[in-house]
Amino acid sequence: MTIKRCSWVTDDEIYIKYHDEEWGVPTHDDHKLFEMLILESFQAGLSWITILKKRENFRKAFDNFDYVKISEYNDNKVNELRENEGIIRHKGKINATINNAKIFMKIQDEFGSFDSYIWEFTNGKIIKAEFKTESELSKTISKDLKKRGMKFVGPTIIYSYLESIGIINNHQENCFKFDKND
Repeated sequence: MTIKRCSWVTDDEIYIKYHDEEWGVPTHDDHKLFEMLILESFQAGLSWITILKKRENFRKAFDNFDYVKISEYNDNKVNELRENEGIIRHKGKINATINNAKIFMKIQDEFGSFDSYIWEFTNGKIIKAEFKTESELSKTISKDLKKRGMKFVGPTIIYSYLESIGIINNHQENCFKFDKND
């Protein structure tokens, strides 16, 4: 018996594992929410498989996505990251990561957790199968994050982020994960 998955999933094991175990699964852990936000930001203009293949390198380079440590990065660390061939070495995205870590913690302070902040936009509900690249929800969250000072959080990036953390469940109807997270 063949397992049916969403049509975007290739035969690449890393893609299959991501789809089957992570994508669209409701996430409430702030550390994981930060990791996915940063990875989605780095993905802008690139394929997701590129990011997935570099994910372990990102984890090592960015102190396992410890937003407290990242918020304290200095010019020496930025230069170190710019020379790291295992990650995307885009200076703007690296600087945005440091900036976004600081804003992330401010949001935590204001809402008690980033989880409370991000899930508040849907009152804790999962949005089912929209199949878009952006939505009114992603535009609203993007606008709010930008107002707070975050970078590389446009509506398309945020839409992908919402899919990755399970706020939007875009598993296709013929996919074995379609009704799993409702």
